[in-house]
Amino acid sequence: MSNRKKVWFEDAGRRLDPALVEQLHLRRKKDPHETSNDNIPVIVYFSRNIEKDKKNELLQTCQKDKNNSLEKALGFGDTVCGNLTPQMIRQVKDHEAVDRIFYDRKVTTFLDIASKQIGAVNVQEQYNFTGKGVTVAVIDTGVFPHDDLINPTNRIVAFKDFINDQEQPYDDNGHGTHCAGDVAGNAYQSDGLYIGPAPEASIIGLKVLDQDGSGRLSTIIQGIAWCIEHKEEYNIRIISLSLGAQAYESYRDDPLSLAVQEAWHDGIVVCAAAGNSGPNPMTISTPAINPFIITVGSTVDQNTIARSDDQIANYSSRGPTIDSLIKPDIYTPGTDIISLLAPGSALEQQIPEQIIDENYIQLSGTSMATPICAGVIALMLEANPNLSPNDVKSILQTTSEPALDDLWGYVEAQSAVDMAESYSGKKQKVN
Repeated sequence: MSNRKKVWFEDAGRRLDPALVEQLHLRRKKDPHETSNDNIPVIVYFSRNIEKDKKNELLQTCQKDKNNSLEKALGFGDTVCGNLTPQMIRQVKDHEAVDRIFYDRKVTTFLDIASKQIGAVNVQEQYNFTGKGVTVAVIDTGVFPHDDLINPTNRIVAFKDFINDQEQPYDDNGHGTHCAGDVAGNAYQSDGLYIGPAPEASIIGLKVLDQDGSGRLSTIIQGIAWCIEHKEEYNIRIISLSLGAQAYESYRDDPLSLAVQEAWHDGIVVCAAAGNSGPNPMTISTPAINPFIITVGSTVDQNTIARSDDQIANYSSRGPTIDSLIKPDIYTPGTDIISLLAPGSALEQQIPEQIIDENYIQLSGTSMATPICAGVIALMLEANPNLSPNDVKSILQTTSEPALDDLWGYVEAQSAVDMAESYSGKKQKVN
């Protein structure tokens, strides 16, 4: 039996999340005596029902010197974020106002044939459903006002920049613009070729990731809170999250998982990318680990409309989740998807060989599969605005085609819209 004395952060129990303990280990190796003033980005959950003066006492303690700060509310319950040195974390971890301290870890980003292949074009042509009246919030790197989103009508109804605080829509990375097109590009600049599933849906761009396509958990959480706060103002029915981070613990404790769960219970359908760490099992990222939301995996459609040759993409993350739950919930095409290019963006400079016809770019990943799924959901909600998030998820899974070697199947837009309509007892096909 080992008599090794535990380091203070190893003996903190649930007060410190595993990712933070990992960071503290790394810092300890570089600075055994913890004399450095280098701080760590953190999220602090206050103890339930703690008195306000105790919270203020904690905040004042954390702001006694310039190397520590703890002041930014996230919009979800009693949570704040900031930066603390290991010495300060050690000092406050047992403060009665502290429930848990999390490492505010990094989150990263993870259409020609696709819309036809899933049946979305049939829905557009036969049923005259195009996502009109439904708003999808794309929480990502921003959105460039591409002609396919602003002509003949500007469908970017709002833009919020949590990185640089700019007011006008832009995308210095390019990932978010591609995702917005995966949802709602109307093929204005491609004569109808590169069309998204919901070409008349409204888009809100929330920039939570920087030019390099990365950000912090706290910023993503702020974006989700913004969507809940402005849900009625913009009729936000769907959040699309083509981003994620490694899951260290249960969805019941993970901050990003808890945030999307709150949005779901507030009536917003949340779609999240499974991640790009396949084919190994147990690689589902957060927030996709949450059992309530819709976790989207990616397929390879072989650039054909037929489904018989499709496969789950090798890169698409597999379940079970860290809680041993079955995920993903649904699969859509996500490989070699052609969608909108943001001029001057990092992606344009990094992969010029992927640019198509000057205005589009070809990308792969569960990042692409997720907004395509969100576009199908926009069609369903146009067909029946009364659907709850649970209704949407149930319909998607019930109508999916068991064409893949997984428990859940392949999204089938036409069947999903048919069932969505029948929920209200109305059938109004346009022949």
